[in-house]
Amino acid sequence: MDNEPNSRSARREAERAANNPLSKVRMPNMNPKGDGPKFDKVRVRNTILAVVAVIVLAVGVMFGIAYNNTKNAVDDAYQSTGLKKARDVSDVLSDGKPFSILLLGTDTGELGRDYKGRTDSLMLVTVNPKLDKVTIMSLPRDSVIAPVGYEDEFPQKLNSAYEFGSAKTTIQTIQDWLNVPIDFYALVNMGGMEKVINELDGVKVKSPLTFAYNPYTAHDDAGYLFSFKKGSSTYTFTAQDGVTHTYHKMDGKAALAFSRMRYDDPQGDYGRQERQRMVLEAIVDKAKSNPTKLVNAKFLDTLSDSTKTDLTFGDMTTIISKYLSAAKNIKTDHAQGTEVTLSSGSSELISPEEKQRVTNVLRKSLGLKHKKTGNMYGGEVTAATLLANGLVTTGASDIDDSESDDSSTATDTDATTGATTYGAGTTADTTGATTNYYGQ
Repeated sequence: MDNEPNSRSARREAERAANNPLSKVRMPNMNPKGDGPKFDKVRVRNTILAVVAVIVLAVGVMFGIAYNNTKNAVDDAYQSTGLKKARDVSDVLSDGKPFSILLLGTDTGELGRDYKGRTDSLMLVTVNPKLDKVTIMSLPRDSVIAPVGYEDEFPQKLNSAYEFGSAKTTIQTIQDWLNVPIDFYALVNMGGMEKVINELDGVKVKSPLTFAYNPYTAHDDAGYLFSFKKGSSTYTFTAQDGVTHTYHKMDGKAALAFSRMRYDDPQGDYGRQERQRMVLEAIVDKAKSNPTKLVNAKFLDTLSDSTKTDLTFGDMTTIISKYLSAAKNIKTDHAQGTEVTLSSGSSELISPEEKQRVTNVLRKSLGLKHKKTGNMYGGEVTAATLLANGLVTTGASDIDDSESDDSSTATDTDATTGATTYGAGTTADTTGATTNYYGQ
């Protein structure tokens, strides 16, 4: 973190000053094949292609296509967290049981951004072959947490856990926060999704709202403007010359613009999460229709530079042989928070009730027994620390401990009980009593 600007806003301004070419050059029209000028992809939430890559690469192995090249690419992308797994993942896969994978997207890797960065996209995915279902749970990057091992830095946002302690700390924090085992992780930098989509010759996604977006300014300013229309997969692009072109499917640059917009979405970051998940589903559908498209040596070498995972080559082949059918049914969901302003900045506070609902959905999708959700903030936080940060303590409360329905709109929830509450009388657990989290 030594080379990183002191604040997120400072980083953003420095990047814009260094990389915004609008005042320097006259940009040509975008090439729909993806070989046009590169643009700023700051804070892109593009984690999803790691799972797609896993599926497609392993399909190639099944059919004996580019076996050695595939294995070499996977080996190059492998990186252990050094963390002991919450459960025996070898047994999980060999027995064909549901498994989980944490997808992380970093905001680094291009534009000279060589500091460590944060995981500004976080999705906990479960794959259940018995139900033929994949569940994608988006976790707000701004969720208030205490990173495990770095509790003295409280309050922090969830996306800072990677900055403090890499994938290891991120996994530990989320496991302790939600009481859900994380079997694997996959991390990709900001160029990965663009590469996959271009290799697939584009994807079609119907926009959930009408908006325009300039990647250089993060608003609807002219000069390099993508315009999307509600209910349509057709969009337009207008470059600095003022000429507008119409396209009927997204290339990588358009998909990044579609996934990145936040300020003009009435749902803010939650709306952006929805669009990220829509792009993920489009990629999976396109990859399934032509699974050999991504299996070539040149592309695999390129993708391995953008991805890190603790899935081994053997894990991937096992997943394909036993889990591929689960991709037929993809369910999306997200943890819903309430905006609060703390010393860490504008953040999202996930209530115990909502945390328990998320835990219930994920544990049920993994075929695990019902259990209470984890610590309120992941790592342990004292009542004194809460008070110092304006998170008042008012005593314990009891919340129904019955299992909620596996649906994104479920309302009957569970939560931990503890000795403190945050905000306006909502229960928070700061005891650290999180034993026996991951039992089946």
